Amino acid sequence: MSELRFVRMGFGADAVEYQQAWDEQRRVHAARFADEIPDTVLLLEHPPVYTAGRRTADNERPLDGTPVIDVDRGGKITWHGPGQLVGYPIQKLPRPVDVVAHVRRLEEALIRSCAEFGLETTRVEGRSGVWVLGDPVERRPSFGGLSLDFDPRLHDDEFDPRLNGPEYAPSNAGQRREDRKIAAIGIRVAKGVTMHGFALNVNPDNAWFDRIIPCGIRDAGVTSLAHELGRDVTIEDVTPVVERHLRDVLVNADLKPREIEKTPA
Repeated sequence: MSELRFVRMGFGADAVEYQQAWDEQRRVHAARFADEIPDTVLLLEHPPVYTAGRRTADNERPLDGTPVIDVDRGGKITWHGPGQLVGYPIQKLPRPVDVVAHVRRLEEALIRSCAEFGLETTRVEGRSGVWVLGDPVERRPSFGGLSLDFDPRLHDDEFDPRLNGPEYAPSNAGQRREDRKIAAIGIRVAKGVTMHGFALNVNPDNAWFDRIIPCGIRDAGVTSLAHELGRDVTIEDVTPVVERHLRDVLVNADLKPREIEKTPA
């Protein structure tokens, strides 16, 4: 069983600028690699900011020239801002590092946290993060008289949901009864120590996501705890719950190096 400490960097009026948090991550990462400190989770809110992971395509960025910070994590473009709990677990893992297992642990802690508030969430095959599942396609409402079986987002390479109004806005995925992401995860592992982490939508203005293609996914959207539960939920409510489940999952995990398949001689 390993030690795990939490550092609440700043929320609300004390929200932490992205560059400041990134610099602090690197400082803590170096200290953790040198075994000067235990595994550490930084928790905070950011002022509104778009960040783009290494796989972000040009056609997923804001069309209006809104600034985007390019970062060294995996994944694609996303938004951070008020009403979103951001966590950066900086944890030393055994080598060879099992990145997928680390992501699954973060997902599990967030799934348990949502469940404690009465919301059932899950994983989606091939897509990281935590999701609220939508209805089957045949049971979803149609928009503009068109069946979603012919959703242009899936079949028209020239279609851009950012230019086609609220019918296709990621923030309206709940109205369309589509799958919608409630927590995004994007990480980096350097020298066997993790960086970056998760962003859980508690009660943000999800319209911020409509300027981009969130996480590069065109056929789903975003949601929040407050929206799904239909009641007020705050960062202050959620933070201790997420801490408790992260502690339980990360501290009690049976960390193992990634298994490497040996090629027969």
